[in-house]
Amino acid sequence: MSIHMHMRAVAESEIRDDHTWLATFMCEAWDNHPAEYAAGIAVSIDKVWGAVNDLYAAANVLDADAAKPWELPIYGGRPVAHSTDADPSNPPLGILEPPGVSQAAGFLGSVSFDELWNVAGAKLVWSGSDEAQVRQEFLDYHRRLQGFYGRAATAGHAVVRAVWA
Repeated sequence: MSIHMHMRAVAESEIRDDHTWLATFMCEAWDNHPAEYAAGIAVSIDKVWGAVNDLYAAANVLDADAAKPWELPIYGGRPVAHSTDADPSNPPLGILEPPGVSQAAGFLGSVSFDELWNVAGAKLVWSGSDEAQVRQEFLDYHRRLQGFYGRAATAGHAVVRAVWA
């Protein structure tokens, strides 16, 4: 079974705060994901997005007095509630508005992956896995998220998230 968190950058003015409309928009975006990924306006993480969030939570250990921008890249923003007429099979959706996207981009641009990995990496390597391979997988996700959020922030876009199962 495949499960993904899909993130799509979009101008805030183009978003309707309506679950049914947004689910249709994200479904079309998912159908076009390869092209949108290539264009730099979409990114996805397979079932390990919670572990990517755990990696970023290590920033709290590194700087316990700082605000918590590490929460923004994966779980930041607000959920979009299902309306009474929404299809219950529609995916969970969330919106991170442009100020949050800028904060997420700032965090991702300034945090040291190596320092995060030193704090959290041992917890992210599953039994029997090759540590170097797992580290590279997380580094790849980190770099993709850096680029994605950086481009979205520069454009002043919001980020919409959907979880596809």
